[in-house]
Amino acid sequence: MTFTLHGINLWFIFKNVRLIYILSIFNYRLFYVVFSTLKIVHHFVYNPESRLAVSEDGSSDSFSFPGVFLWEDFISEKEEKELINTMDQDQWNQSQSGRRKQDFGPKVNFKKRKVHVSTFSGLPASSQKLVLRMQREPTLAGFQPVEQCNLDYHPERGSAIDPHLDDSWLWGERLVTVNMLSNTTLTMSLEDVHVAVRLPRRSLVVIHGEARHRWKHAIHREDVHQRRVCSTYRELSAEFLPGGQQAELGAHLLDIALSFRGTPI
Repeated sequence: MTFTLHGINLWFIFKNVRLIYILSIFNYRLFYVVFSTLKIVHHFVYNPESRLAVSEDGSSDSFSFPGVFLWEDFISEKEEKELINTMDQDQWNQSQSGRRKQDFGPKVNFKKRKVHVSTFSGLPASSQKLVLRMQREPTLAGFQPVEQCNLDYHPERGSAIDPHLDDSWLWGERLVTVNMLSNTTLTMSLEDVHVAVRLPRRSLVVIHGEARHRWKHAIHREDVHQRRVCSTYRELSAEFLPGGQQAELGAHLLDIALSFRGTPI
């Protein structure tokens, strides 16, 4: 059907005007969706000496950033080489986001809150002297790790870990990571504020308190420049310690973990 006026096809004009209107509405909505999801991120860098997060833009803005402890040169070059050689003798399993991993810990179903110990044989022997060294630091007084996870990052695999908070049902207050083979950056984020924590090669970092429970942490792909291996150690939460509802299970887990006879599960 066609409608004409003075030889002009009105139906053709109507269809095209309607199409232009629909496209304009679509583009407006697309513009709104894109720009409503964009947000300004404020970038800071953690200064381990002052324990302040200092603005990256050259301004004098800064704020106290508690809950991060950095121990540079926690291990020597010789120890690093020995640890990596020992790890590479065991199988690395594929993990998420281009990482490989080795687990020394109980099997855990966090959704159902179930812990299975049948395959858990303890932390590796190579970690025993490291744990003793950790415990001499006041920030880590009484630290008894019940789980160790080795992670292998490489830029060719696009290795990264997205911003996240660690579980707090089973895992306790302090998260301890030893960084090996290359420097990297741990990015802490809370809404529109990002704090870069520089992790030198062979350093140890402890995340606890507000940094542990409120600030998400991540390793971004652009901060993995060459092979990086880290060992993360976790302790038990209060529920699994003396006086807690699952203290008996916690004691059993610690007995296994601190035997230091473990193999990857």
